[in-house]
Amino acid sequence: MSASSPSTAAENRAESPTRQLAEFVSGLRFDALPAEVVEKAKTCVLDSIGCCLFGSTLSWTRMVAEMVLEQGGQPQAHILGTTHRTSTTQAALVNGTAGHAFELDDAHTRASMHVGSVTVPVALALSEWMSSLSGREFITALVAGYEAGLRIGIAADGHIFKRGFHPAAVCGAFASAATASRALGLNADQTQNAFGVAGSQASGLMAAQEGAMVKRLHTGRAAQSGLYSALLARRGFTGIRDVLEAPFGGFYNAVSEKWTRAYVTAELGRTWEILAVGFKPYATAGACHASLAALDEIMLEGDLKAGDIAAINVQCTTYCHQHVAWPYLPRGVAAAQLNLFFGLAAMATDRAVLIAQFTEARLGDPQLLAFMSRIRIEADPALDALGHPNRYAMHMTVRATDGRTFQRESRDRPGSPERPLSRLQLVDKFRLLAAPVLPAALIERIIATVSELDRLESAGALPGLLVPKIDQEKKN
Repeated sequence: MSASSPSTAAENRAESPTRQLAEFVSGLRFDALPAEVVEKAKTCVLDSIGCCLFGSTLSWTRMVAEMVLEQGGQPQAHILGTTHRTSTTQAALVNGTAGHAFELDDAHTRASMHVGSVTVPVALALSEWMSSLSGREFITALVAGYEAGLRIGIAADGHIFKRGFHPAAVCGAFASAATASRALGLNADQTQNAFGVAGSQASGLMAAQEGAMVKRLHTGRAAQSGLYSALLARRGFTGIRDVLEAPFGGFYNAVSEKWTRAYVTAELGRTWEILAVGFKPYATAGACHASLAALDEIMLEGDLKAGDIAAINVQCTTYCHQHVAWPYLPRGVAAAQLNLFFGLAAMATDRAVLIAQFTEARLGDPQLLAFMSRIRIEADPALDALGHPNRYAMHMTVRATDGRTFQRESRDRPGSPERPLSRLQLVDKFRLLAAPVLPAALIERIIATVSELDRLESAGALPGLLVPKIDQEKKN
């Protein structure tokens, strides 16, 4: 077989989405980012840090941190919410786990992804290790990770989930690799190799949704794997060059029933997917959010209490039904957070679905379990016909004990760009999540620092603020 001619090789390279994405990541410059993209990136940073800080207090994150500290590592970056430092890759593992530890991290509907948990911990670790990384470079690296990871998720159009993989985990490895590659200043060839290495490490099984701590680890491993990939590529380590599109054993061939090649690079550098990222007001799977908001609104409208509700009927998409409408059993916090029966029972009883609703004592609460018998959830083919971008579409009917009937329908979840949270709501969420770890004055300082992130000479000043309360008290 004769070798390809130079012109043929160039054509093949131009058609490769893996290569095009690598060239975009390596060539991205801060000056090319629209002002709204920069502001959105800063909001993503603040929200992700809040999730990481709260997540650091939870037992499953502490187990990962304890394992890392037992293993040891060069003191390059902080384990957030603690005074401990370890290697950048180990910090990414723990902090990425913390970011997804309580189902509050950001989400993109079309990509079915949480990107903050796999990119922000990587950017923070590298900025602490590399004092030369400016705030502008931090943001640029972060946007590169969001754009790469989200587009890889979008191209699968929901089929990664349908095959049983967790998109935040398998696509997250590429998002992390992109952020790390850009922060490290890798060229297009090195970035392409980083993608090629990350693809072989992309994993995460969706069965974890029914009650396993390992779902939290998915984003930690993705963050670590992407960082490993970039650090290896910087040394000349090679990966699968056409990792996304390879016809046998490539990423999409392995983890998705089908994919749309053009979606990976469509309008790349002109349409910014980070702008379509939303933020969570409830500590549950995003597939629960539209229904939770609908019940909250109905109860407010009808001045209803839990005892006033005779029945709740929800029609949702097959995606949501499969994801969150399985029969609830108290198998741990993750099971409750990814179950719509539990979420609706908590909303009806507490009028809140955030932190207090997911303590161990509430998971098997007889009052919540009894209320679930009033809930019926069905998949509606008419909602499926709206397509994957509308997979959160739902219709709810609530029948009150006095005979009144209330209805709500929605195609979007609260917190999405279509139904956004206000700046005040997002800042209040950060304050709530950071409060168990940091003093109030330091929380306000972090909010101010993130708002000025693009003006920092060294982004390493930011992780330096994420020091726990006990250490601050020692300094005072």
